[in-house]
Amino acid sequence: MNHTIFAEPLTASAFSQFGDVIEVQKNPTVVINQGNCNRYTDLADVDFIDHGRAGISLFKAVACTLPYTLEYVERHPLGSQAFLPMTQHPFLVIVAEDDHNQPVRPKAFVTRPGQGVNYHRGVWHGVLTPLHEPGLFGVVDRIGNGDNVQEFWFDTPYQVSQPGQ
Repeated sequence: MNHTIFAEPLTASAFSQFGDVIEVQKNPTVVINQGNCNRYTDLADVDFIDHGRAGISLFKAVACTLPYTLEYVERHPLGSQAFLPMTQHPFLVIVAEDDHNQPVRPKAFVTRPGQGVNYHRGVWHGVLTPLHEPGLFGVVDRIGNGDNVQEFWFDTPYQVSQPGQ
């Protein structure tokens, strides 16, 4: 028997305990290039420990469909991890609170086109789950030695659906 989670729209306030929503805001930090470019500066708390460095990678993931079966989550204790979609398609974001080093009360969000996320260091989250092909993302995360991935498999999987499914 699966538990059901209903995905809600991603907002900065609903996501704040887990990380940062990366998106264009109302007012740019500064206008550059003779007025032809708005810069939105420092939108995520990039956080690395234990001599790691920031790396920029490309991830290409297979698209999923809703309802989606959530069997496990992971976290990265040595660094934050940002996902920046390279298309204007939404993707599924799954996070969970931590209770004594175990994920509890998973939540699911669906991004709007143009939104990315940055998971804070140590936050339990689902794997990359684009809802459309090609599922291409720029990723900023910690590169370096050390065990930076912990997985937790649920005894009973969760079913992630949109309201009305």
